[in-house]
Amino acid sequence: MTLEIAVEKAQNSRIDQVDFNNIQFGKIFSDHQFIAEYDGEKWTKTRIVPYGNISLSPAISAIHYGQAIFEGMKAYKTAEGGIQLFRPQDNWKRLNRSATRMGMPEIPEEVFMEGLEELLRVDEAWIPTTKGSALYLRPFMFATDDFIGVRPSDTYKFIIFSCPVNAYYNQPLKVKAETEYIRAAEGGVGSAKCAGNYGAVMHPTREAQRQGFNQILWLDSKEHKFLEETGTTNIFVRIGDKLVTPSTDKHTILEGITRDSLIQLSRSWGIEVEERDISIDELVEAFDKGELKEMFGAGTAATVAQIELVHYQGKDMQLTNLDQWEYYTRLKNAMEGIKTGSEADPFNWVHKVY
Repeated sequence: MTLEIAVEKAQNSRIDQVDFNNIQFGKIFSDHQFIAEYDGEKWTKTRIVPYGNISLSPAISAIHYGQAIFEGMKAYKTAEGGIQLFRPQDNWKRLNRSATRMGMPEIPEEVFMEGLEELLRVDEAWIPTTKGSALYLRPFMFATDDFIGVRPSDTYKFIIFSCPVNAYYNQPLKVKAETEYIRAAEGGVGSAKCAGNYGAVMHPTREAQRQGFNQILWLDSKEHKFLEETGTTNIFVRIGDKLVTPSTDKHTILEGITRDSLIQLSRSWGIEVEERDISIDELVEAFDKGELKEMFGAGTAATVAQIELVHYQGKDMQLTNLDQWEYYTRLKNAMEGIKTGSEADPFNWVHKVY
């Protein structure tokens, strides 16, 4: 370790109060959090403290002007009791891409990685061991200037906390293709993992959920024609034997780490993968012809989630034979196996915490 991290242990752990077989996602938090502060020139005061509230000024810049970014990650226990992370350096790189886009300072690799690893060592007992569970990690950064004026903040906080989780989705998804609202436009911040992207979709998502859907399938901002992503996942569509996923070239969707992993795995198995525009009309045509074989989302929280129904302009496209989906099943099992150490890791994605 090259970083000096002060550690203040919680006097009383809350772990005995947790039923690890019945965890609501994002509701239970581990005993500690990692904090670092940016003073306008450098990152300082790296420390691990008991999880709890933080004191902030009412004039804090993040609240008024939206400089706030985050990542989502998971830690796993292997059968031998080791701790594993999945592609954490890619989360660090993506956080810094988000920081650059939002006018925020980058996080040095040692602050991100060593803070993350030390936090996992301190809260190792919180990593669930039941199948389908993990310790979800939330690194995030926000502006802390107490100043009312539209300019980038000079000061920032970077925090990592964690929570044990079971599956994010416990059933296949029903999604509504959105034709009125948009999530992101070219030239905007669609590829950044910034808080405002999520706040902006709360209203249309809630309306879709009131209509019986789990999530929105976002379409492009210009024509409401091309598939982009859902509110929580990137999108994959199997048409015939091809796997198609929207391209990230326009920077309107998140460059998902799970997305990239599924692409690499599929291609290594000889599956043809196309990263390109896919229109909602092409999806409807493939469904009508019986060529739409599978559709699933990919993301850290959801991992790989089946999409059983797409609603578009009054038409329900209901997919069938979900238990026979070949690509979904193979990819989901491979991802879970690599992350937990029960399968080989041919791409060297796993990062072990010692």
